Amino acid sequence: MQTVAVIDYGMGNLHSVAKALEHVGAGKVLITSDAEVIREADRVVFPGVGAIRDCMAEIRRLGFDSLVREVSQDRPFLGICVGMQALLDSSEENDGVDCIGLFPGAVKFFGKDLHEDGEHLKVPHMGWNEVKQTVSHPLWHNIPDLARFYFVHSYYIAAANARQVVGGGHYGVDFAAALADGSRFAVQFHPEKSHTHGLQLLQNFAAWDGRW
Repeated sequence: MQTVAVIDYGMGNLHSVAKALEHVGAGKVLITSDAEVIREADRVVFPGVGAIRDCMAEIRRLGFDSLVREVSQDRPFLGICVGMQALLDSSEENDGVDCIGLFPGAVKFFGKDLHEDGEHLKVPHMGWNEVKQTVSHPLWHNIPDLARFYFVHSYYIAAANARQVVGGGHYGVDFAAALADGSRFAVQFHPEKSHTHGLQLLQNFAAWDGRW
């Protein structure tokens, strides 16, 4: 049976992610902060919620920045929400935070005065929104284009490499909802909270060989 390591650095809705992975038959799901367990896993999930400064402080304290760079190179790797944002170069949150830098680009604030067609948009962006599949990818298998996923975020990703953007979202501004490069895939939305389409994405991740 394959193992899926859900990285525990004290920041994330880990049990919801783990339960969703178990529900789709992903294999033996391990919530762990043990670097060796993570290294030995067949697949790795990197979730996260909360303030990016606190997240990055714990990630660096535990040495998970270098571990994430290592394990995401040679096996299926999935970043979720703040776990996705941590993979970028930097974030504007907390007056600026350096991140892991696996995907070029920055994480930017939606702003306090966000409007669309004359309507004021609340921040954080919270709720269901469409994701435009900009590139074909194995993790989109059996998920229709413009499927709706569940988002909760005040900061959005402005990717520097358009070829890595495989899913786009819009909330006052266009943003990267999904990024991919090699065996790495990352999403701004919460698949574990996104019902049928979210579970399908996790099932696709469980079956993915990491090639794209």
